[in-house]
Amino acid sequence: MLRTKAGRSSALRLLDDRDINEVLALCDRDPVVNVFVSSRVHDAGLELARLGGQVWGFQPGGQLISLCYVGANMVPVAATPDAVAAFAGRARLMGRRCSSIVGLAPAALGLWDALRPYWGPPREIRGSQPVMAISGAPLVPPDPLVRRVRREELDILLPASVAMFTEEVGVSPLGPDGGGAYRARVRELIDAGRAYARIEDGRVIFKAEIGSVTPHACQVQGVWVRPELRGRGLAEAGMAALVNDALLRVAPVVSLYVNDYNRPARAAYRRVGFTQAATFASVLF
Repeated sequence: MLRTKAGRSSALRLLDDRDINEVLALCDRDPVVNVFVSSRVHDAGLELARLGGQVWGFQPGGQLISLCYVGANMVPVAATPDAVAAFAGRARLMGRRCSSIVGLAPAALGLWDALRPYWGPPREIRGSQPVMAISGAPLVPPDPLVRRVRREELDILLPASVAMFTEEVGVSPLGPDGGGAYRARVRELIDAGRAYARIEDGRVIFKAEIGSVTPHACQVQGVWVRPELRGRGLAEAGMAALVNDALLRVAPVVSLYVNDYNRPARAAYRRVGFTQAATFASVLF
């Protein structure tokens, strides 16, 4: 058991590979909402060295009812109010090691409310981010020029990926390593066949990637249209092409989440056929 500051055992426990089946079963209760954590566990298990983070389980009476992924992001799953309090208590003792808290709005904002006095001011709070999903044919024609990116096109895709990340998150993804880790991640998505783009004359016109994948759902990230070409329907047609391919090859549901204030993007996704399934919130540091 993890212990409180006073040394008393609690219902909070650090999970390991012996708990994989229970963790995946809990995630699968809402496979669209929990696709990120489920994907990480499917890929890497629950051991810190492979996962790059910890998973805490909240199990009063010995039954796992909530969990929290704690890595570069802090992501609560099926978190009850008691679980949120327990996760926040443990996180306060550890100190902030994540770059964001993200998940269903009540749990993510509840964690932040409990940690606010100890973790200092965030860079930004995005309190309402609709989670949208589609499981059938898109409602608009796909762009026939959108396709999977080839490995030799990494240097074409990378500037667009950096531009999208910087525009969306507010900071560059090129860290102290000069961007090596980010470049490797983009290459990994290309090699997995999960990076899509329309490329003309060596320039990216539209792009998007599938970041998380489970047997039940996948999650799109990094949707971007070249700024001077926005408003022409390229996002809708590009997303339709991605959805068609993803439903055929990747997972039976395609999801994403978007900031509520980004009305053009929300409208574009609705035109493609995405509908809202839940609401996330993110606290960015």
